[in-house]
Amino acid sequence: MILTKEQQAILDGAKGETMAKVMKTMVMYGDAFEAEKLVPITSNYNHLVTSFGLKVMSPVYDLMQQLLDAGVTSGQQFSVDPRPLDKNVPANFLQNFVFRKFMYTKQDFYEDQLNKLGLMDKDAFSCTCYMDEMGNKPRKGDVLSWAESSAVVYANSVLGARCNRNSGIIDIMGSIVGYVPYFGLLTDEGRKATWVVKVKTTKKPEAQLLGSAIGMKVMEDVPYVQGLDQWLGTELNDAACSYLKDFGAATASNGAVGLYHIENLTPEAVELGKSLIAEGAKEYIIDDAELQRVKDNYPVIWKKADAKPKLCFVGCPHLSLEQLKEWTDKIEAALKANGKKKICLPTVLTAAPKVLEAFNKTDYAPRLKATGVITSYICPLMYMNNPLCKKMPVITSSNKLRTYTSARYYTDEEILRAITKGGK
Repeated sequence: MILTKEQQAILDGAKGETMAKVMKTMVMYGDAFEAEKLVPITSNYNHLVTSFGLKVMSPVYDLMQQLLDAGVTSGQQFSVDPRPLDKNVPANFLQNFVFRKFMYTKQDFYEDQLNKLGLMDKDAFSCTCYMDEMGNKPRKGDVLSWAESSAVVYANSVLGARCNRNSGIIDIMGSIVGYVPYFGLLTDEGRKATWVVKVKTTKKPEAQLLGSAIGMKVMEDVPYVQGLDQWLGTELNDAACSYLKDFGAATASNGAVGLYHIENLTPEAVELGKSLIAEGAKEYIIDDAELQRVKDNYPVIWKKADAKPKLCFVGCPHLSLEQLKEWTDKIEAALKANGKKKICLPTVLTAAPKVLEAFNKTDYAPRLKATGVITSYICPLMYMNNPLCKKMPVITSSNKLRTYTSARYYTDEEILRAITKGGK
């Protein structure tokens, strides 16, 4: 790796021993991927994936404390993934006991470290940090040091920023030193599509299901998706961005996609078109039957496959303001059609704190509350990490939550039926 004079000076200790170690970490990371150089981070803010104060993460707290003791702080202020706990989310006495006494015992301590290191503000906790309300939306071409997979794929694809799928802690190291290795999705060549995905469904495909199918097929490669614009249009409006948020999260969690191109819609696909397709790209055709095949092959890992659901999570990644409003309308309509006023299954819609703040200022908020639905800033993944919660028959419309936990995937239509009528 060729370093600039400034980078070499930092590595040699010009800014202190601790900063030299941080630079060495980034150089070693780059060497592992045969990066030719380090490039400056250009975004206004960073985003960290590690937001939860698990007791077993003592090496992280020790590392953070070493940075703070040396007077090292982040070169950028940053947002962080969602908090793991919220007293408003249903949990029994034993589940809460495990949360508080055995799992997230260091949450307050860790959040204090994050504040000292450069957290944007007390509400900067969300996996969808790029929402307008959150204030951490990268610009096209910005070089980032993010690790949260659903945020990385959104920033690369929908916003046209540039970021590799980094690991936790590497994200803050890049932010501290101000540089990241130049390889993979930071390069023009690395952003070319090696798969052409043709969507030939008879109706708008479920975002989470389509993303799952593509992620499992292409894995870490870059797909160029054709035919989806007939359902989403050619404008990146709120509805299209919300769809692509969920679609991308599924590609990233059910596979390892860090970038996708949607023909006639996403920035680079609009600008460069089919020139983004690499020579020899493979083809994958998705029709109704293929989506059904993918869904039918999801494993059900509940202790009793036919158990009655006890909890429903919607919003992994966090919902947008547009989606909160849509779910309010859909739940009200479904309850009315079923002759009911309240949902029949405890249901939690999750969103970023500042999105919830904006939602609570609308007339939708009291309407949703009247149905019995709970809104929360929680991370459903962190909730399901509790071994007592893991045993519960939980349903979700999130393929990410399905992949990483025991939660069972339902389509939006199936979710509505389950929470407003009962059963699947």
